[in-house]
Amino acid sequence: MGIIKYIDNTDFELFIFDDFIINQVKEGVSIEPHHNELLNEIVQQHFSNKDMVYVSNRVKSYSVNPLIYPKTEAIPNIIAIAMIPKTDVMKKNAEYERQFYDKPYEIFETLTDAIAWVQELVNKK
Repeated sequence: MGIIKYIDNTDFELFIFDDFIINQVKEGVSIEPHHNELLNEIVQQHFSNKDMVYVSNRVKSYSVNPLIYPKTEAIPNIIAIAMIPKTDVMKKNAEYERQFYDKPYEIFETLTDAIAWVQELVNKK
């Protein structure tokens, strides 16, 4: 389960593994629907014809336009989203955002718990 690739973008850090991506958005960024275009390119490049899970490790404060979720949901390889919010406010935001995404979407206290859930999902597929 070692890391395959690391991408340091202006807006985020991305850690690509065999079955999932961990995204850490940088402080103050506003995540908008156009971010999905880049996400889709990365997913298709590294997970072509393979199911994977998107993991959001929310360690910094940033905003998310909930309209990104229908576009994220349309990326066929992404079978689920795992959120790891750092603060109570981030957790409330993640709970609100959940209503915009119809595939599995879970919120976890730790990255370890999220990765265990990811492995369960991938192993079931």
